[in-house]
Amino acid sequence: MPEQEADLGSGQGYEEVLAPNHYYDRNFEIDAAKILPGEYYTTGRNMLLVTVLGSCVSACIRDRISGIGGLNHFMLPDAGQDQGNPLGASARYGAYAMEMLINQLLKLGAKRANLEAKVFGGGNVLRGFTVAKVGERNARFALDYLHTEQIRVVAQDLMDIYPRKVYFFPQTGKVLVRKLRQVHNDTIIEREQAYSSRLRYSKMEGDVELFD
Repeated sequence: MPEQEADLGSGQGYEEVLAPNHYYDRNFEIDAAKILPGEYYTTGRNMLLVTVLGSCVSACIRDRISGIGGLNHFMLPDAGQDQGNPLGASARYGAYAMEMLINQLLKLGAKRANLEAKVFGGGNVLRGFTVAKVGERNARFALDYLHTEQIRVVAQDLMDIYPRKVYFFPQTGKVLVRKLRQVHNDTIIEREQAYSSRLRYSKMEGDVELFD
């Protein structure tokens, strides 16, 4: 599969779950975690976080001093009933997805003032969702949220038409992105469509408390 690699520098609630898929990456010779739609992972260890994105977005956030970092994988629910309301269900869910990640980083000992982010995904890859611009909505939300929270975005690779495979090394902040220009199966699209359907019928429960 022809791929382009770019070096971009050195409790369950709603649909968020701690990524359970751990493995040893023989290519990079390091422990790794695979993050699927609706999952996140945070760590203070030297390890690799991997995800594959279509229209979903991942924020790779780390404490640039301690190396504590994490990655999420989310999309906004259907905005059809929000009527442009900035406090609608889509915005609330997006904020919740981001807060889950930040909350866990702070619990591990990261300092909010030291956080920096790299943001990826938001491709226009879901058939039948081109009019709604799902990927663009996800990308804009992630950037707007981080700007509002005053977390500096130091790198981004967003939108376009290709799925991406993201490799994040929290200890160093290094991210490798492979654009999957030829995908021979529909696994990525099927996962994200299933995730979108789950979001449509889910209800958010509880509030997220941030720990400084």
